[in-house]
Amino acid sequence: MTPPRRGHSGNPQHQADDERVAGLAARKAASRLLAAVIDARTPLDGLTDNEHGHPQYKALDGRDRALVRAILVTALRHRMTIAGLLAKRLEKPLPPNATALSHILHVAAAQILFLDVPDSAAVDLAVTHAKSDPRTTRFSGLVNGVLRSLARAKQDELAPALAATSEAPHWFSQRLTAAYGVDKSRAILAAHRHEAPVDFTVKADPELWAERLGGIVLPTRTVRVEKLASNVTDLPGFADGAWWVQDTAASLPARLFGDISGQRVADLCAAPGGKTAQLILAGAEVTAVDTSKNRLTRLAQNLDRLGLAADLVQTDLLDYRPARLFDAALLDAPCSSTGTVRRHPDVPWTKTMADVEKLAALQRKLLAHAVTLVRPGGRIVFSNCSLDPIEGEELYRTFLAESPGVIDDPIRPREFADVDPFLTSAGTLRTTPADLALESPGISGLDGFFAARMRPVG
Repeated sequence: MTPPRRGHSGNPQHQADDERVAGLAARKAASRLLAAVIDARTPLDGLTDNEHGHPQYKALDGRDRALVRAILVTALRHRMTIAGLLAKRLEKPLPPNATALSHILHVAAAQILFLDVPDSAAVDLAVTHAKSDPRTTRFSGLVNGVLRSLARAKQDELAPALAATSEAPHWFSQRLTAAYGVDKSRAILAAHRHEAPVDFTVKADPELWAERLGGIVLPTRTVRVEKLASNVTDLPGFADGAWWVQDTAASLPARLFGDISGQRVADLCAAPGGKTAQLILAGAEVTAVDTSKNRLTRLAQNLDRLGLAADLVQTDLLDYRPARLFDAALLDAPCSSTGTVRRHPDVPWTKTMADVEKLAALQRKLLAHAVTLVRPGGRIVFSNCSLDPIEGEELYRTFLAESPGVIDDPIRPREFADVDPFLTSAGTLRTTPADLALESPGISGLDGFFAARMRPVG
């Protein structure tokens, strides 16, 4: 196969073609954004932000934006299965510089294999797309043949391919196996194939809100809904500030302080504010610290909707020196977010092991500074949404060993009954998407989180 020619497809004629062919602009946008994720390691959320996202995405109407996001999430969630089924239909692998062709094929295959899009439409639009791009026009026949073959064979080949494939790049699956063993890592990767349910932390009466929202009450007292029937902002209780969206795993760290009524508590790296709200409702006097002005503005808006108030401080945490030490502090540190792959299937493709190690080093610095903000005998909770022990268990062990002014404050069995299933033998908290198995995959699981408690001693 001759490598595709390099070129661009943004001329006026092609734009006019996009407008004439229904659905073509959406497929082109999906391919372009998939390229940004895979080739440039650009996070998907930023690309599909309705205000600040990619121009090709913002140029679409609401219905096409939803389609593009569905295609991208599906193509990323099942990337290895799609790649394997496509490879079976190629006489030889695509050359490294054929990325544009690869993305066209993946976008179409995601629709054929997993989405409610007619096979003929997915194939025809992919062929038209290939013809419109100078890099891929000579391969329109290949696109047609490969995708029609895939459509004919999907009923027989898809299930075996899913059973034989792990949907992750090698570095990520390798780290999971090293941390959790073969069986648990497979269970985590299997959970990543399912869209995460929506969890709500409610101010009071979770049974009532489970009924109103059409969900269930989890053992953690979170309300869970498998699929929303409308936008979050249209749901009952939103305007009244009765609840906020927060994965049940993310709700656990703030609870590990125990009774903090009347205490001065710092929520460090606080935005978007779910944990801040929990601390306020627990009766604490909360100072919320975040380095980002925009994120802190969002936090303020969230607290306002909930009818809650905190002292907000915009600063780099490493520069923060409060006038008085706090009684307690929560550091939910920036991390690789590998525990959130069910919600963000781009994470394994936009992060690398080098990113994990770099973020772990940053967390170590932030934690070292956080302990200086709390009075001796106070309590610190450190947490993040990473699955990698380098950012969790290993970091915490090393930190304690190197910090004589800090002692471990292990979480005790039965201290929080609904937290017990996630306690480790070391008295830390560890959740994974393979935990919290309920009656169906779509209602099961929770984000991957690590949390540990400690006390400064002087």
